[in-house]
Amino acid sequence: MTFDKWFNQQSTLVKAILLLIPFVGWVCECLIRLSVMLRTKNTVHIVVFLAFLLIGWGWFLGAIDFVYMLLKGHLILAD
Repeated sequence: MTFDKWFNQQSTLVKAILLLIPFVGWVCECLIRLSVMLRTKNTVHIVVFLAFLLIGWGWFLGAIDFVYMLLKGHLILAD
C-alpha cells in the first residue's frame, strides 16, 4: 500500500483540499497513516495510527496536520 507516497507526490493545493473536506480529510489521514504503518512496521507509526483512530476523528488533530502539511509537505510522523 503506497497511498502515503501518492499523497506526498501531489501538489500542496491538492493535499490541502483533500485534508480540508471534512470526511474525506479524515479518511485520507487514516489511509496515509495505515500506509506508513504497513510499509515501515515501526512501533511509533503503529502507535500513531492507533491513536489517530481513537482520537483523530476530531477537528483538532486534523487542523494540526493541515498546518504541518502546509509547512513541511507531509503529515506529522508520516514521512
